[in-house]
Amino acid sequence: MDNIPLFPLGTVLYPDGILNLRIFETRYLDMVRECARNGTPFGVCAILNEQRNANASGAGEAAAIGTLAKIVDFDAQSDGLLGIQAVGGERFRALRTRIGANGLIRADVDVSPATEKRPIPPEFGLLSSILDRLVEQAGDQLPQSMRAPVDDADWLACRMAELLPLSLEQRQGLLELDSPEERLDELLRILPRFQKG
Repeated sequence: MDNIPLFPLGTVLYPDGILNLRIFETRYLDMVRECARNGTPFGVCAILNEQRNANASGAGEAAAIGTLAKIVDFDAQSDGLLGIQAVGGERFRALRTRIGANGLIRADVDVSPATEKRPIPPEFGLLSSILDRLVEQAGDQLPQSMRAPVDDADWLACRMAELLPLSLEQRQGLLELDSPEERLDELLRILPRFQKG
């Protein structure tokens, strides 16, 4: 896929994840108009090492692997900003990037095929139970799509990665893993640090 606009953020978007944004910069207003008019996605990539490795412009380094985002809703908010809601699609790797005259980063990307739906293996049943509890505790604060359990290994891995209090680097590391089972294995490995002593 060529010439897609990128939106570097201080977060990680996972496939099927919900992203709510308030847009005010001209370059991103232009991006929203373009994507809405053409029905095309934009790319979300995490800004890594923002404090430690800031470049000359004061921004951190954008991750090469991100997630395509499709705008599903938008509205003018009471403060005059544009609010959009987007849903995560396929993962991608940015191959070449360039900065347009308006400051918008664009990239040619290699899109990873969507992960096929696979049942949650029994050895990850604990993660499924923990997700149920996290969703119950969050209640109505979560979108309906997160409150409806799905028997899919990738869906479980992505929702756990969204809800656990992980660092940005950990979230990015999970996104970069190629299989749901690898993500679930890694989540099981780091889970003990969240247990109360």
